[in-house]
Amino acid sequence: MDASGELAALLRAWRERLAPAEAGLTAHTARRTAGLRREEVAVLAGVSVDYVVRLEQGRAAAPSAQVCAALARALRLSDTEQEHLFRLAGHAMEGGRISRLVPASVRRLMERTGERPVAVFDAMWDLLLWNPLWAALMGDFSALREADRNLLWLHFTSDSDCHIHGPGSPEALDASFVADLRRSAGRYPDDPRLHRLVERLSARSEPFRALWRRPEVAEHGPTVKRITHSEVGLLELDCDILRTHRGDLRIVTYSAEPGSPSDSKLALLAAIGTQRLRAGSAD
Repeated sequence: MDASGELAALLRAWRERLAPAEAGLTAHTARRTAGLRREEVAVLAGVSVDYVVRLEQGRAAAPSAQVCAALARALRLSDTEQEHLFRLAGHAMEGGRISRLVPASVRRLMERTGERPVAVFDAMWDLLLWNPLWAALMGDFSALREADRNLLWLHFTSDSDCHIHGPGSPEALDASFVADLRRSAGRYPDDPRLHRLVERLSARSEPFRALWRRPEVAEHGPTVKRITHSEVGLLELDCDILRTHRGDLRIVTYSAEPGSPSDSKLALLAAIGTQRLRAGSAD
């Protein structure tokens, strides 16, 4: 069986073994077959039903790394199964490439952190996974192309409604991001996605291009961030960055001092989600 055929067979098997309750769904009607329906997998993974059908029939091109991660999350795959899925889709991590695998333990952590904005990034700051409050604070990344879901790309090129500032000067924050990316470039010298990101940023952003010429290498660590949101204004948040030993992932979480104005603004964002406040609706 070739890779596409094996991938198709495994996706069907993984879907059929997962009970709706295990995926957080309620089965209101009797089912003729066990497991999830294709429509349910599509909703959970954020892809079209037609694409799920074509994948299960071996008629679709290999899914992207982002889609693989979404399918792994929807189907509750183990770390070993997720690694095999990536390998079949042509995203093997050998040869100094950055891992995009999100371990099951990290996915479970994300599901239990609804009170704080939390997101998971890989070693080049590609956004892999985020919770609803992160989207409410930082923007709806599901609307972006996969290639643009990168923290440095958004920071240096995007006209976002949300702007991040560090405790020091804007230039210091820029330099910290670039020095961290250079550190990853040294750890993963053969990763083609990282090379493409550097080329795109260099072509688009003069500040990035100037900083990339400097030989600074550092790790972007936890700090206090000031975030200006288009709807709720300024928030002062503690930014903590946890790193996983496996896969070199960064788990970024924001939190506010209890009872502070920023804490109240986070609670408001949790209530309104990604919907924009309408004029006069606050009353």
